[in-house]
Amino acid sequence: MISFSPSASAPTPAEQPAPVATNRRCFTIGLPCCQMVHERRFPLTPEAVEMLVEQGFVIKIEHDAAASIHYTDTQYASHGAQVASRAETLGCDIVIHLAPLMPPDIRHMRRGAMLLTLLGLPYQSRAAINELLSRSIIAIALDLIQDTHGNFPFADILSEIDGRAAMTIASAMLADSLRGKGILLGGVAGIVPCECCIIGSGIAARAAARSAAGAGASVRIFDNDVYRLRHATRELGQWAVGSALHPRVVQSALRTADVVILTPLNLPFTIDSSVVNLMKRGVLIFDLNEHSGQVIPSLPTVDVSAAAAWSSPMEDGERVCYVNAGSAVPRTAAMALSNTLLTTLHEMLTCEGVINALKLLPGLQKAAYTFLGKVVNPQIAQIVGRRQVDINIFLTLS
Repeated sequence: MISFSPSASAPTPAEQPAPVATNRRCFTIGLPCCQMVHERRFPLTPEAVEMLVEQGFVIKIEHDAAASIHYTDTQYASHGAQVASRAETLGCDIVIHLAPLMPPDIRHMRRGAMLLTLLGLPYQSRAAINELLSRSIIAIALDLIQDTHGNFPFADILSEIDGRAAMTIASAMLADSLRGKGILLGGVAGIVPCECCIIGSGIAARAAARSAAGAGASVRIFDNDVYRLRHATRELGQWAVGSALHPRVVQSALRTADVVILTPLNLPFTIDSSVVNLMKRGVLIFDLNEHSGQVIPSLPTVDVSAAAAWSSPMEDGERVCYVNAGSAVPRTAAMALSNTLLTTLHEMLTCEGVINALKLLPGLQKAAYTFLGKVVNPQIAQIVGRRQVDINIFLTLS
């Protein structure tokens, strides 16, 4: 029998580190390539992907999905993303696709998965919504998500980008000596500045007004909501003249305007063809409304994010209505969306599940439009001809 006597040289037992099991499930996020011509924006930058991977997400991106914002697959892979096929990205727990998905893509999604997208009512189809319902997809409209203060972080930042982009593009078009007038918006001593007429006084309108005023242009802003107009003019200060939408006042401003920006209003407003005929030849008109073409129905619409959009209408001096200004600066939009998505996805991870996130985050709950086979948004219900169901009923029982 061997016995050990304690001594000063005897080794002292130490704690051995061991792996600790966790019950937290690893969520996969799919980033498929957007095949819609009108949508060039992308939801996540490589830097944002790296931060999500560090939080425990698995990111799968389709080949060349971020080509529109000039990022390569190698850049995403070096930040922790997995380059995968379209089917693999669509089969993730959470799929982020800014434009509404088409039915063939929805059929590749996992049952009960979450789709993060923009509501995009003009591009929603009955067939696509029915496919979401049949596969029990939880569809969340990013532009309807609210924070704890009642703000709409995604919709607000995209509106601000739209306003800034529209005025920046207008300035470049005016300064183009070959296809435009070859003039500056303003800011030169002894020269009358360009006139900018902005319909609406929301976030997009105020962003456009600040850009125009910063360049030295003359800015007039109109709205049929006097309280919102008061807030806008106080924020903009002396650089913008505000007025209610009196027909004669608006007509006078449109007649001499070099740039016209149309933004969302609380009450409908239209500009008929007789007023359009009084406007300058070659006036630059930008429509930032979701349903473009409704404010000035007599004018054709041109996607300003397309490369050929800057040519013939300006050269011919025709009046057209430019749309989709935000997609003309898709990389800026990607950076802005990434900042907001990081917060939203972290909250989902903290809640440990999509259903729990909807229960605990009222702002996310209000943004759902399909939930496990039911329509929970009134506008989507109208498209498919179904009755809207209160999502709280299902969340209470689940």
